[in-house]
Amino acid sequence: MVRHLHEEAAHPLRPRELAAALKVARDEYGAFREALETLEADGRVYRVRGGRVAIPEDLGLVIGRLQTIESGAGFVIPEEGDEDVFVRYRDLGTAVHGDRVAVRIERRERRGPRGTIVQVLERGQSRVVGLFRRSRGQSWVEVTEPRLGVEVFIPERDRGEAEAGALVVVQVTDWGEEGPGPAGRVERVLGRAGEPGVDVLAIQLGFGLADEFPEEVERAAAELRERGLPPEDLEGRVDCRRHRVVTIDPVDARDHDDALSIERLADGGARIGIHIADVSHYVREGDEIDGEAWERGTSVYLVDRVLPMLPHSLSSDLCSLVPGEDRLTLAAFIGVNAAGAVEHARFARAVIRSAHKLSYEEAQDILEGRETPATRRDPALGDDLRGLLRVSRAFRERRRVRGSLDFDLPESHVVLDDEGAPVDVRRRERLAAHMLVEDLMIAANEAVAGWAIEKAVPVLYRIHEEPNREKIEALQLLAEEFGLSFPKKNPQPIDFQRLLDAVKGRVEEPIVSMQVLRSLARARYATSNDGHFGLASPAYLHFTSPIRRYPDLVVHRQLGRWLEAPGSARKINREWLEATARHSSQREETAARAERDSVDLKKVEFMERHVGDHFEAVISGVTGFGLFVRLDEYDIEGLVHVSSLAGDYYVHDQTKHTLRGRRTRKTYRFGDPVEVRVVRVDREERRVHFDLV
Repeated sequence: MVRHLHEEAAHPLRPRELAAALKVARDEYGAFREALETLEADGRVYRVRGGRVAIPEDLGLVIGRLQTIESGAGFVIPEEGDEDVFVRYRDLGTAVHGDRVAVRIERRERRGPRGTIVQVLERGQSRVVGLFRRSRGQSWVEVTEPRLGVEVFIPERDRGEAEAGALVVVQVTDWGEEGPGPAGRVERVLGRAGEPGVDVLAIQLGFGLADEFPEEVERAAAELRERGLPPEDLEGRVDCRRHRVVTIDPVDARDHDDALSIERLADGGARIGIHIADVSHYVREGDEIDGEAWERGTSVYLVDRVLPMLPHSLSSDLCSLVPGEDRLTLAAFIGVNAAGAVEHARFARAVIRSAHKLSYEEAQDILEGRETPATRRDPALGDDLRGLLRVSRAFRERRRVRGSLDFDLPESHVVLDDEGAPVDVRRRERLAAHMLVEDLMIAANEAVAGWAIEKAVPVLYRIHEEPNREKIEALQLLAEEFGLSFPKKNPQPIDFQRLLDAVKGRVEEPIVSMQVLRSLARARYATSNDGHFGLASPAYLHFTSPIRRYPDLVVHRQLGRWLEAPGSARKINREWLEATARHSSQREETAARAERDSVDLKKVEFMERHVGDHFEAVISGVTGFGLFVRLDEYDIEGLVHVSSLAGDYYVHDQTKHTLRGRRTRKTYRFGDPVEVRVVRVDREERRVHFDLV
């Protein structure tokens, strides 16, 4: 149907014309119409005037997700990797942040295409969370997600038990298509804003992230755990229980889905074992657990809680590679020579018994030669870890030579007390132990991607496309401002890495690193291999985290099928695979936004106790309405509004990333160090307001 409309139809067709062209029998016309309606709802066909249907791209339409910005306007991020489409506020219609939409390209401007949203194909969320307000007999909810920027009218009959000032969950019944604005009904009262745990719960439910698993899913997972690991499950597996296999994870990790081992070879080379929990052995395609895992798409790590993709019976018990217990894995054995170059890779179903559960900090101590409880019990552990580190560094150097980007951005950890209140914001140190695990996981992912291409097995690839022209131009201008060089045409990954290397250790390093990151496209899942620009990798996928990412589970199933009967792995439903790629990318984006919002909320709450305090900071963004600054002491960003810059009128130079006074010529530039004072904290906007000192 889609192929005929795109390749053979000369113009949009009425449904009966399309059915006739496809020779649909009369008694099959009802099923044909249902299939057509499904394609229309999915955005793969579009209905024009007169009821005719056509392919969106043939009509100048782009399908994608709407992301709104500070001004209220937005960008539609295309599903097929085209340029982002700018949409003015007046052209959004009823669409809000997160919606899947069809946008019509109206014109091309210097910064790229501009369009109008003509249809909302799928709402990003049907439920919202906000503060219940009431005045003069009218009730409404101020949605707490700033990017939605809406208030929802609540009819009196639909307010339930809500009282003014409560945080509530609202089912939106009308987004404004039938009236002046969104309307809905209160489904759940969470409590009052500021109560312990309520604010993060509001973020969780506002993004549609489930509290609990359905009863039948929990029951099925519990039955698997009770069954345990009978002897027949070990048949046909490579027995690695005598190998020294270790997990290295955050100190508070509850699930352990990857483990490492090393065997030294007589020729000076080594065989690296990368053992990944064999979730596919337990979660079978189409069962209750699988359906829920597909819907969730990923585990979500909020600031004070984890929402796992799989029930705890599996994620932190039966599938988790805990020490001293037999566990099933799907393993990649990578052979390297004495110089650390990959010579071959093979894959197998295996069984392991982890010897050690190490935190990153403990692994770092061992790498640096310090004695730990683990090395006292097992003195040879240090040699294994240092051998793994040598191999990982060789892998990293080869990636660096080909142009792989290596960001060293600050990452923060919010420390909470027993009541969930923030007591500190600490920067996470990036240790050699972190990079060791990262390098070996990347190597495993590339090895499996290479296998999928060589054997023509359909999988979900992790692709990262080239950045668009507008973002490249902005990065070029920034580089010039700092006296750095950057190619004006077709920059390659290695050009980005050279720019990062040029600012290493300089005061502007975090600013340039962040701008490089912003200039890149978003990585996503796809059924076709389009390479990974950031890693300068010809083929990449996700294989190493099936406990917490559904695409990894899909790859595991395909590899498992091929190991048992190679031909069976090529019979996967391609439409389902495409839908899974889109859904997984969307769920990943939702999870990332929820995680970021929960951390930002606690950072803002933490800064409430610092109102009036002074901090050293760096200007991290320049806009017409003010300066964004990032504190040196904490990884916290806030706004210095232009109205607080007294004594002059300031003009924004977008090209030079500056605000300059008309009279005094005083200039504030992207990357400048400044001293600021905290003047106000706004929890609802999740923003810290500063003045310059």
